[in-house]
Amino acid sequence: MSHYLITGAAGFIGFHLCKRLLDENHKIIGLDNLNNYYDVKLKDSRLNILKKYDNFKFYKVSLEDKEAVNSIFESNDFSVVINLAAQAGVRYSLENPMAYINSNIVGFINILEACRYNKVKHLIFASSSSVYGLNTHIPFSVHDNIDHPISLYAATKKSNELMAHVYSHLFNLPATGLRFFTVYGPWGRPDMALFLFTRSIFEGKPIKVFNNGNMMRDFTYIDDIIEGIVRLIPKVPKANPDWDSANPDPGTSSAPFRIYNIGNNNPVKLSRFIEIIEEKVGKKAIKEYLPMQPGDVPATYADIDDLMRDVGFKPFTPIEEGIGKFVEWFKEYYGYNK
Repeated sequence: MSHYLITGAAGFIGFHLCKRLLDENHKIIGLDNLNNYYDVKLKDSRLNILKKYDNFKFYKVSLEDKEAVNSIFESNDFSVVINLAAQAGVRYSLENPMAYINSNIVGFINILEACRYNKVKHLIFASSSSVYGLNTHIPFSVHDNIDHPISLYAATKKSNELMAHVYSHLFNLPATGLRFFTVYGPWGRPDMALFLFTRSIFEGKPIKVFNNGNMMRDFTYIDDIIEGIVRLIPKVPKANPDWDSANPDPGTSSAPFRIYNIGNNNPVKLSRFIEIIEEKVGKKAIKEYLPMQPGDVPATYADIDDLMRDVGFKPFTPIEEGIGKFVEWFKEYYGYNK
C-alpha cells in the first residue's frame, strides 16, 4: 500500500485515478475546492463514490491556501503527489484570467514548495496539449519547442512545466509532467464538446460547430489516460546523462524531470466525432456552424513514442467505443433512458 496525495480529486481525471488506486488498495488523500466552474452536483456525485472507500480521506481545500496545503503535507507522509487540480478551459481563460493565475500558478507553487520541504519521492502533474500553441509540426512531440501558446490557460500549463523543472534542478525533486490530449469518457466535464453535444442532441437543441467541423482532435479515452498515469507512478525520472546544454532537448533534462504526451495518437475530425455521437444517441444534431474561436488550434495529434518506450503503453480505445460508453453513462446519470 502506497500513500498518495491527489489534488483535483473530485474532477474528471482525478475521480477516475482515485477510484483506480483505491481499488488497488492504496491510501489516498484527496484535495479539491469544489468550485462552481461547472456543476458542483456532478463533483459531489463523484466524491460520494470515493467516500465509500475506507482508504480515502477528503479535504475541501484550494491550492492557493498555502497554510492548509502545508498542514496536510506535514500531517501525512506522501510517497507520491499527483497534481490534477487546475482552473481548466481555454475559452474561460479569456473571460476570467485571474482564476488561472490563482489556481494554476499560485496553487502550483504551493504544491512545489510542499513537495520540496516534505521530500516527496515523485511529483506527477497535469499539463496540456494546449501548450503546443502555434506549433504546426504534426504529430506534436515533447521534443518540440513550445514557446508560442495562444491562450492564458496554455501559458499557465507551460509555466507549470517550467516551475517544476526549476524545482527538479535546484532541489532534486523528481517531477513528471503529463500533456493530456482531449480527455473524454463517463463522468466527463460538462464544458467539454462531448458533454455539450450529447445533451443538446438529446434535448433537440442546436450544437455549436466551430471551424465548420474541420478541426481535428486526438480524443483520448479516460481509462487510457488513467492507465498511462498509473504506469508512470513508479517510473521516477532520473537525470538524463546525455542531455546536452548546447543543444537542449525540451523533453528531458540534466535534472530528474520528464514530460510525456498522453494521447490516442489518432486524430478524429470534429464532423466525424459528431456523427458518432448521433449514432450512439440515435438522433441527428441541429448544427450551428461558427468560425474558429480565439485560443483554439485547428488540430492536435500526440507523438507518444516516449510513453511507449518508457512504460510499454499506448492508448488504444477506439472513439466509437469510448463515445458509446459515455452516452450510456450520460443516459443513466441524467435519466434519459427512462
